[in-house]
Amino acid sequence: MSESFNMDNLPFSLLTAKEQELLNNNLDIAYFQKGETIISAGEVPEGVFIVLKGKVGESDGSEAIDQDVSAANVFVHYQDEDYFGGWSVLNGRAIHNFIAVEETICHVLPTRTLMELIASNALFADYFQQNLTAKREIVAQHGQNQDMAEFMLARIEDGTIREPLIVLEGTSIAEATRMMREMKADCVLAKKGNRYGMVTGTDLLDAVIINGLPLESDVSEIASYRLITTDPQDYLFNALIMMTQQQIERVVVMRGTELLGIVELTDVLSHFSSHSHVIGLRVERAQTVEDLREASRGLTDLIKALISTGVKIRFTMELLAAMNGRIISKLFDLVIPNDLRPHVCLIVMGSEGRGEQIMKTDQDNGLIFRDGLEWPEKHAVMRKFSETLISFGFPPCPGNIMVSNPEWVNSTSDWANKLNDWSQKFDGESVMKLAIAVDGKPVAGNAALFKVARNAFLRSVRNNDIFFSHFAKASLNFDTPLTFFGNLKEKGVLDIKKGGIFPIVHGVRTMALEHRILETNTFKRIEALVEMEQMRKNHGENLAEALSLFVQIRLKHQIQRVEESQDGRDPTPNAIDLQRLNKLERDLLRDALRIVKDFKKHLASRYHIGS
Repeated sequence: MSESFNMDNLPFSLLTAKEQELLNNNLDIAYFQKGETIISAGEVPEGVFIVLKGKVGESDGSEAIDQDVSAANVFVHYQDEDYFGGWSVLNGRAIHNFIAVEETICHVLPTRTLMELIASNALFADYFQQNLTAKREIVAQHGQNQDMAEFMLARIEDGTIREPLIVLEGTSIAEATRMMREMKADCVLAKKGNRYGMVTGTDLLDAVIINGLPLESDVSEIASYRLITTDPQDYLFNALIMMTQQQIERVVVMRGTELLGIVELTDVLSHFSSHSHVIGLRVERAQTVEDLREASRGLTDLIKALISTGVKIRFTMELLAAMNGRIISKLFDLVIPNDLRPHVCLIVMGSEGRGEQIMKTDQDNGLIFRDGLEWPEKHAVMRKFSETLISFGFPPCPGNIMVSNPEWVNSTSDWANKLNDWSQKFDGESVMKLAIAVDGKPVAGNAALFKVARNAFLRSVRNNDIFFSHFAKASLNFDTPLTFFGNLKEKGVLDIKKGGIFPIVHGVRTMALEHRILETNTFKRIEALVEMEQMRKNHGENLAEALSLFVQIRLKHQIQRVEESQDGRDPTPNAIDLQRLNKLERDLLRDALRIVKDFKKHLASRYHIGS
C-alpha cells in the first residue's frame, strides 16, 4: 500500500473508494538511475508507471536506445504525477522507449490490476481506451474547474427569472407608468387577446414626449409583440449571447405557450463574477470612436476570465463572435453616413464569419454595395474603417483581404461574378479566396445585398461534382502530424491550423456548400450535416470535439505568448509548443489528430481525390 499516491488526479479520481483501495493495495514502487531504461520498444510492459519524483523521456522506438536522454530524439517528458505506459499495456507491447532523464521514482500499477479496474469502471476504461469524446466529457465533468464551469453554465431557471408585470388591454399609459413605479419594474407586458407585447420605460417616454400621445391612451397600442423568447432549460450563458446579438436588455422566458417571466441583462451580468462582461454595455453606449476603442480593449480580459472559469470553448467563441460583431457593427454606424447604410452591406469572412475567432487575429472583411450606387468617397471611408479597426487591436490581413483594398469592395453583381469566377478556377489563390468568401456573414448595413450575391453563387455550383472535388482537395494539402503508429510526429512546435483545424473546417465547409447549408459556423454546419444524414452522428461528434480541443489548446498558447510579449501581440498564433503540453493535453491532441486523419480519408473517398 502506498501513502504517497495522489488519487485526486484523473483518471484515478474516477474510481470508487473500493476500487481505489484495490489500486492502492497493488501499487509497487520502482527506482531508476539517470539513463536507465524503464520500458523498451517491443517489450511487454509490466504495467502503468506514475511518476512520483524525477523525469522520464519518451523516444521513437525505431531508434536505438541512446543513453544520452537529452538528445533531440526525446519528444515527450513525464514528471509531476504524469503517467505513461497505458497505451503500451493495452496494445500488448511498447512501440517507444521510456528512459529516466534523471534519478526517478515511479509508482507501478500492475497490468493485471489495471485490467481489473478497466473491467469494473466504464469511465476509467473510456479514459484509458483513448475515446476522445468520452475523455473530453470526463475531463469536463471531473476536472479541476468543474464547480466554476457549472456556475458559468447555469440554466435560466436557476433563480434569475423575474415575475413579469402584466397589464390587460385597455390599461392607460398613465396607469401602466404608475404600476411600474410601484413595482420598481422597468418594463411591462401588455396582454392583448392571447398575445403579450413588451413596453419599456423608453417606449413610454417616446410615446408621450416624442409622439405626443395622451396619457389616457391604451398602453397595449404601443407594445412590441415581436418578443425575443427563450426556454427555462436553456443556458443562462446563451441568454447573454442572445441579448448581445439582438442588442436588447431582456428576454421573455416561455415554456411552450406558457409565459414564465423575464430575464434582465442586469441579472445575467450580476450572475457572472467577472465584471469584464460589462463590455457589452460599454459597446452599446459608445457614442464616439474613442468610446468604442476603450470598450474593445477589454476583450482580452474577457477571454481570460471565461477560459479560467472552465467555460466550454464553443460558448466562449459564440459570445466573443457576438461581441466582435457588435464592435464592428457599431464602428460601421459611426463611420458610414446614415443615408448610405441601406445601400451597402459590410461582411466579415474567414474565422470571423464563422464565429470561430477568439483572440483578435487578421481582419477578413469586405463591402457589397447596391448596383449603380454613386459614392465617390467609398474607398477613402473604407481605408479609414480599416485603420480604425487596426487601432482597436484587429491586425491587418497579410493577404490584404480588407475593405481598404478595392478588390474587396464590390457591387452586388460584381461580387456574385467574382464568386463564380473563383469557382471555375482551380489554382490555390482562387480556392483560398473562395474559401474565405463562402464563410462570409453580413454584420452591418443591408443584409439583402449579401444574400442576393450568395444565392446566385449557390445556384451556379449546384451539382457540380468537378468543382467540389477540386475545392475539397485543399483539405488534404497539409500532412497530419502523426507517425505510422499513430503518435505525434513533431517534437518541438506544431502548426495546429495546418495539422488539425484547417482540414476539419475546410472539409466541413465543402460538405455544407454542397448541400446548400447557409450556416457558416463549423459546429453548426456539422450539426446540420448530421441532421440531413450526410454525416453519421458519432462522426460529427468526434469532429466537433477535435476542433474544440485544437482551438482550446491554441488559445492557451496564444494567451501565454501575449502575456510574455512586450507589445501584447502574438507573432505565431497557430504555433503549439509540444513541450508545454501536459500528459493529458498530449493524449487528447494525439486522439484528435487521429480523427482528422480518418476524416481526410473520408473526404478523399467522397470527392474522388487521388493521391
